[in-house]
Amino acid sequence: MTDILLSERVPENGRVLVLGAGGGMELANLAKAHAHWTFEGVDPSQSMLDAARLATSAHADRICLHHGTISGASSGPFDGATCLLTFHFIPLAERLDTLKALRQRLRSGAPLVLAHMSFAQDDASRDLWMKRHAAFAISNGVDPAQADAGRVAMLERLHLLAPEAEEAMLAQAGFSGISLFFAGFDFRGWVAYAG
Repeated sequence: MTDILLSERVPENGRVLVLGAGGGMELANLAKAHAHWTFEGVDPSQSMLDAARLATSAHADRICLHHGTISGASSGPFDGATCLLTFHFIPLAERLDTLKALRQRLRSGAPLVLAHMSFAQDDASRDLWMKRHAAFAISNGVDPAQADAGRVAMLERLHLLAPEAEEAMLAQAGFSGISLFFAGFDFRGWVAYAG
């Protein structure tokens, strides 16, 4: 899905920013699919960046990795950006500034593909969706005690917003054409374009 959404607007020799480069799977897949794209990946975890270097070694000449947050990325301009399974780790007080910093690094009209946990944030909804998350993990073979511990940890550590608040923040940061492209259980994904 990410590749399709980026490919609609990123040119053949495009430059893509990956915020939350993680273990490098996303970078490796995009680099394999687009031989002339170049990439910049940013992640605050050095061990994850080390894993990304290994995963992307076949494309190392087109991928630059930086340890840190969005402030560690170059100024661009980039033809597209992704931020997958990352934003729910960013404290709410830093989210708008992070989105604005992403927007500033993108060419006008460039796509941002953003996906992470997002659901209604009243107490009853938070409790229900985290129980469902744990139940889904258990249905996939995770030990029930481990799934419940994960549920508690997520409630304590993740920084979540309701989908409508996510969309409002994207607009406030200068993105337009905001469209939900994915909804699966407690995860949502949007594509938005730099205004």
